[in-house]
Amino acid sequence: MLHEHGRVNSTLKGSSDLAGHRRSSCQREGSRTMASLLCNARIQLTDTLEQMQQGTLMRKVKSKSWKKQRYFKLQDDCMTIWYQSKRTGKTESAFSISDVETVREGHQSEVLQSLAEEFPPERCFTIVFYGRRGNLDLIAGSAEEAQCWVQGLRQLIEVATSMDQREKIDQWIRDWFQKADKNKDGRMNFKEVQRLLKMMNVDMNEDHALRLFQEQLEDEGTEELAMELIDKYEPSETARARHVLSADGFLMYLCSPEGSIFNPRHRALWQDMSQPLCHYFISSSHNTYLIEDQIRGHSSIEGYIRALKRGCRCLEVDCWDGPNGEPVVYHGHTFTSKIPFREVVSTLGKYAFKTSDYPVILSLENHCSMEQQEVLAQQLKTILGEQLLTTTIDGRVPAQLPSPEELKHKILLKGKKIGRLEDMLDGPEDEAPDVSDDDNGAEAEEERRRVKKDKETLAQVLSDCVVYCKNVSFRGFQEARSHSRPSEISSLSEAKARKLIRDAGNEFVRHNTRQLTRIYPSGMRTDSSNYSPQEMWNVGCQIVALNFQTAGMEMDLCDGLFSQNGCCGYVLKPPFMRDEETLFNPSDPGSREGPGPITLTIQVISGQQLPKVSNSKEGAIIDPLVRVEIHGVPADQAHQETKYIENNGFNPRWDETLQFQVHVPELALVRFVVEDYDKTSRNDFVGQFTLAFVNIKPGYRHIHLLSKDGTNISPSSLFVHIHISVPPGPEQD
Repeated sequence: MLHEHGRVNSTLKGSSDLAGHRRSSCQREGSRTMASLLCNARIQLTDTLEQMQQGTLMRKVKSKSWKKQRYFKLQDDCMTIWYQSKRTGKTESAFSISDVETVREGHQSEVLQSLAEEFPPERCFTIVFYGRRGNLDLIAGSAEEAQCWVQGLRQLIEVATSMDQREKIDQWIRDWFQKADKNKDGRMNFKEVQRLLKMMNVDMNEDHALRLFQEQLEDEGTEELAMELIDKYEPSETARARHVLSADGFLMYLCSPEGSIFNPRHRALWQDMSQPLCHYFISSSHNTYLIEDQIRGHSSIEGYIRALKRGCRCLEVDCWDGPNGEPVVYHGHTFTSKIPFREVVSTLGKYAFKTSDYPVILSLENHCSMEQQEVLAQQLKTILGEQLLTTTIDGRVPAQLPSPEELKHKILLKGKKIGRLEDMLDGPEDEAPDVSDDDNGAEAEEERRRVKKDKETLAQVLSDCVVYCKNVSFRGFQEARSHSRPSEISSLSEAKARKLIRDAGNEFVRHNTRQLTRIYPSGMRTDSSNYSPQEMWNVGCQIVALNFQTAGMEMDLCDGLFSQNGCCGYVLKPPFMRDEETLFNPSDPGSREGPGPITLTIQVISGQQLPKVSNSKEGAIIDPLVRVEIHGVPADQAHQETKYIENNGFNPRWDETLQFQVHVPELALVRFVVEDYDKTSRNDFVGQFTLAFVNIKPGYRHIHLLSKDGTNISPSSLFVHIHISVPPGPEQD
């Protein structure tokens, strides 16, 4: 299925033809050409889209004082939007519909909120892009114009997200031509073609490129030439019959989800969701309100929106007394900006269940006075309504935690609580909790002392909002076994957790079969860096909180683990981590019952359309290599890499075989990383893809690469062959 390197010649011919004649073809054939373009993209040309193509004058907003008029226009391909300065008429920028994640109406950004008194919400909307690219805040001249763009963009986003692989490739090609068309005249001169080749990581002799370019421009018979190119270069008879050209390094291997390395059956919800919460790994965020560092970073509701849309199910909120009796959220005793708690709760109510139906845990760090604690409780109840869980699901004290299935569409508050859960269910609020006959005098006195202290610092109405996630201090595994209840949860720093893993790995695993444990980053990580979550998952810790705003290997692992099971934010732990009597210890793989180590053999064959390194020098072409990493129990931690291919990011070919022994495949994650080799300094990141070992589908597979922040960079991919060798089980009698 692999194509020959010489196919790049046909790519350049086709490229220069499409670009060189696009404008004249459109002028000559008019509506027929447009209809063809729209048909290819599966778009119906509605009145709304026609109005967008005519263009609209709107205000582009960056701050309360920066509001400048720009002329926005949907291009003929219905997949690109340009906007121009009203004053100069010069095209300022352009973006592709495929880069847009969603459109939000009204004052749903901090910038537009600051202009709420000046501009009504029906004229305002925000275009949200994938990844770390900033949002685009716009104010239309009228509510009708705003609705036209909101509805039109949503229609086009739906088309872009539903494109099949071939349509995505076609759009990718159009996007590159738009970027290379420097003067925006709809045509490609040779200088622009040279620029296009460099941008696409194609290293081609200049004389050869010029000869191909000139040969194309001699003939206006574009359709006949296209058929000739297909007949000459297309290796697939089926594709030739369909008049489709599949050029190596330019048109990637036409594949469906079944051809991906990720088992498509595991993309959907495939796990049992009826087990206790503590039997699942839960996607969890630290200081969710921060979108930058921990000292001077910006606090924003955008942090909550991004985390929830990424499948996060445990969010953190730090609350402090604010002005006018309104609590605020920020990183206390720092210079981070502040946002009203009310806005956080409102955002949570809107976005909590858009990506997943399963419960959200709101981890409350409460630093408020008694008066503002009552405001916290009132805002939680008023804004969230029935979404907020305020009592057990059956009105009884639970013998174990409820399941994600039982808690669907519920928001659970995690925080301090006065007394025990049974006291809230059985006794009047103004009485001291009863002490069980099984408790001795010293324990009873300690319980009463804690309750008295809590009542002095914690508002009862806020305490009552905490049901299944009562914060308790961790005082060792023995005390937890003797006295802790399923509804109690302890939070541990990464350093404390590592010590427990080192000293009592099996006890930690057993503890996590009964109760929830939350791990959070060290306070020394002021730059919002992350620790590896893998070592915490290895002992069954469920709530492993990471700084979602910081891209890197740690977040790749998080995304990789939670990309399965419908991206619902919950992944069922393996059986040996759900058994209260388990003998498993991650430092001793032999403690897990099952066959010996599995052999994972990966043949790294080739790459397709690898992206440029960000901020690389003009004309630079990458020297790619592939590194495969295994993340799991200590015995499984490993990495190997291929040699680098010089000056070829378009269609590099490695044909190298890497092999790994995996002792505990149920906990292993496999990360594929492409880097640009640099012999004088550190290699530059190009792309990555991470998935759980159990989600791998063997055979010849494509790996669709992601950017550093986890967004798709289609059609960039790797082509590999995967073989998994399982040792024979014990002989049967």
